[in-house]
Amino acid sequence: MKFYVKAASALALSGLLLAGCGSADEGSKDTASKDKVTIDIFQNKVEFKTQFEELVAQYQEENPDIKINVKTVGGGTDYAPVLKSSFSSGENIDIFNLVGPQDVIDYKDYLTDLSDTAAAEAALDGTLATVQEGEEILGLPVNQEGYGLVYNKAIFEKAGIDPSTILSYEDLEKAVKTLDSKKDELEIEAVFALPGKEAWVLGDHLANAFLADEFNHSVTESFNADTVKFEKGQEMKRFLDLQNDYSIQPVLSLDYSQQVEEYFSLGRVAMIQQGNWVYASVEQMDPELAENIGILPIPVEGYEGSIPVGVSSYWAVNAKSDDAEVQAAKDFLDWMYTSDTGKEAVLTQFKFIPAYDGYDTDKISDPLSQDVYRYASEGKTIGWIFAGYPSNPWGTGVAGPNMQQYIDGKMTWDEVEADSIKQWEEKRK
Repeated sequence: MKFYVKAASALALSGLLLAGCGSADEGSKDTASKDKVTIDIFQNKVEFKTQFEELVAQYQEENPDIKINVKTVGGGTDYAPVLKSSFSSGENIDIFNLVGPQDVIDYKDYLTDLSDTAAAEAALDGTLATVQEGEEILGLPVNQEGYGLVYNKAIFEKAGIDPSTILSYEDLEKAVKTLDSKKDELEIEAVFALPGKEAWVLGDHLANAFLADEFNHSVTESFNADTVKFEKGQEMKRFLDLQNDYSIQPVLSLDYSQQVEEYFSLGRVAMIQQGNWVYASVEQMDPELAENIGILPIPVEGYEGSIPVGVSSYWAVNAKSDDAEVQAAKDFLDWMYTSDTGKEAVLTQFKFIPAYDGYDTDKISDPLSQDVYRYASEGKTIGWIFAGYPSNPWGTGVAGPNMQQYIDGKMTWDEVEADSIKQWEEKRK
């Protein structure tokens, strides 16, 4: 069965997205054996770091003439500025991640045309729109992702709440108040764990859900827009307020890893605003709980019962690398996404929703990815327009910090909107 998401909602970040930093098998081309080609990968998805490194090790066993170093940066450490700094310092990077159209512009001199790869040929319709210039394809989709409110089914069942009835804000608010009133019985400390320390959770993901309608759910329209209006700003505010009011406190000290591992995975809260990428972390903490979670929709008027879905990020190959390294990088990406071994790992080890044809999507095994697949298959999606935000970056550098100031009582919501609009317009001049 083919998983298809239209370009309007299949453009992405998320990963923009996501937590922690680490490295494995790091080395230098200067010290690599002369009879080997070394590929240095600088990637942004900490959630599949271990599984990715395991697949890399398998590839090296099958290809003893190739050495691959992996460096992972994401989530609590913002990938974008670290990547920029790494390029500026001359660090060896052969494969790296792009998030949206601005990255294509910023890194144009470093982007190899990947149109001759098997992976580019297999990419699903619409998934290459923001990384394609003419006949050139400058990135390959990492995967498809979706996010909403990840919830603990056992807690909801014990509270007598049917999650299928939660579509509107009023539905969600009623469920939250019920959960809060039964905290002792449910043995939870709060309803939510809102990681207010993470600007991307606020400025990218939360804001995206309520801004997407202004841009017809199109990252291209978002990228070309001279202004943002916050037409659903009051809806955005009340959703943020609801999470903050019923969250573990203080939210501004709460980060991604605490949210996912310390609170949700230990059953100390009922739900968190996150996506299918958290499954691996939850499974590592509590395999039984991991099989009993799901994704509730974000309540946006006119899009009840929907969640944001899109491509998380793209793999790019450094055009300034040696020819042998460029070819080796292409070969590895092709192997990962089009070989039987790679495809099996993408589905069963990475727990990815593939952005490529030729996959047995019946093998999508984890409940969060199954939920994302279901929402997308039913057309219940919200655009992934934050990949088109102004650079420098507006989501994590303006909107997110402004929301943090609001939570801290140092800005009114009107000031959040006014300053965010002003800085969007200034960045687009």
